[in-house]
Amino acid sequence: MAEQKNANRLISNNKKAYFDYFIEDKYEAGLVLHGTEVKSIRMGKCSIKEAYIQIQNGEVFINNMNITPYEKGNIFNKDPLRPKKLLLHQSEINKLAGQIAQKGYTIVPLQVYLSKGRVKMEIGLGRGKKLYDKRDSIAKKDQKREAEKEFKVRNLY
Repeated sequence: MAEQKNANRLISNNKKAYFDYFIEDKYEAGLVLHGTEVKSIRMGKCSIKEAYIQIQNGEVFINNMNITPYEKGNIFNKDPLRPKKLLLHQSEINKLAGQIAQKGYTIVPLQVYLSKGRVKMEIGLGRGKKLYDKRDSIAKKDQKREAEKEFKVRNLY
């Protein structure tokens, strides 16, 4: 039972981030949320597909992260798209701010998960892919799928 408690439970994943960016560095950040938002996330009602991260006045915020209002929350529900603060160490924030000052770098949300009962977000420092890089990713994915299909067919007989 103790092993199950420490396991991370994935809530939302941003697969598109790996397709659009080369992820060079990953960080784990806590989220500042209100009670009904946490309950809604525990039910899996969270989306980070259109979300983006900004650094303002030495603090990190995630914008456009959609947390569906908790159905039993009535007046305590907050705006689903309100900016939410991410909790990182100041040294990590300074490092990220220095990196995104360079051309082509951005901070992207990768996944939201529960860790030891707390809502955490994995963010990545990403460098934008060019069109030919994306085509290369698609070609590799197709090649891998074909190889798995061939392997499966070969092992059936």
